[in-house]
Amino acid sequence: MDMKTGKIIKGIAGFYYVHDGHNQVYECKAKGIFRNRNLKPMVGDYVALEVLSEEEGLGNITEIFPRKNSLIRPACANVDQALVIFAVKEPEPNLNLLDRFLVMMEFQEVPCQICFNKMDLGTACGTRLAALYEKAGYPVHLVSTYTEEGLFKVQELIQGKTTVMAGPSGVGKSSVMNLIYPEAAMETGQISEKLKRGRHTTRHTELFCVGEDTFLLDTPGFSSLELEQISCGELRFYYPEFLPFEGGCRFQGCVHGKEPGCAVKEALEKGVIGKERYENYLVLYEELKTRKRYGR
Repeated sequence: MDMKTGKIIKGIAGFYYVHDGHNQVYECKAKGIFRNRNLKPMVGDYVALEVLSEEEGLGNITEIFPRKNSLIRPACANVDQALVIFAVKEPEPNLNLLDRFLVMMEFQEVPCQICFNKMDLGTACGTRLAALYEKAGYPVHLVSTYTEEGLFKVQELIQGKTTVMAGPSGVGKSSVMNLIYPEAAMETGQISEKLKRGRHTTRHTELFCVGEDTFLLDTPGFSSLELEQISCGELRFYYPEFLPFEGGCRFQGCVHGKEPGCAVKEALEKGVIGKERYENYLVLYEELKTRKRYGR
């Protein structure tokens, strides 16, 4: 029986679709041995498969190779980076939501690239947001799917990598995907004029092979993110701009809130740390503290 290796690009209802690195995709079932070992295949897994029918593109997954990493949300393995997309306008950027995503990626040790779309609607807003997040240490890309500004740079940064694309509904995520990889032919959907909020148009997690060793994982649009696995005391470690000041506070274990002699608050007053980022940190800290208090 013919044996091959490949990467799982989609999983639906117990079937896994494995890309062989060329142009063939096999519809596979996972052998029962994985259930016995409590191991479930994930999108992004590198696997070995036995080909049952070359003509029909059918196979069985026989082995899951060791993972470099695995994300909890979105559920995906062997991710090199995340590309988080927000709009500068329509819908207005929810920076609390963006910061939640960045914290989640920091927790999962996945490098993040930020992409602000719809620059044709608000150049000044995009420039301000870029300054805020570049100050926090994140690479920022300002793009417009309408004028195609900045999209060449995005195409460059994904080459040879497995990239998770994420963002709220309605920010143009699928439009970015379509311009980078027209074959995806994703449903872009329309912004509801009444609510100015995006409809959920992406229905499942799927990897697209957009070049040699280059995969894009599109995820359903999110409107909220829970940080279940992070404690309030740990939150400060997932803000990269805080880390240079760790150990510089008057009190050991300072959480950069109401404590006097706080090096992070001093950096905030000097403009080294962005005000909106710090304010969102306090909101998230209180949320996690309340959750701990009530055992949620």
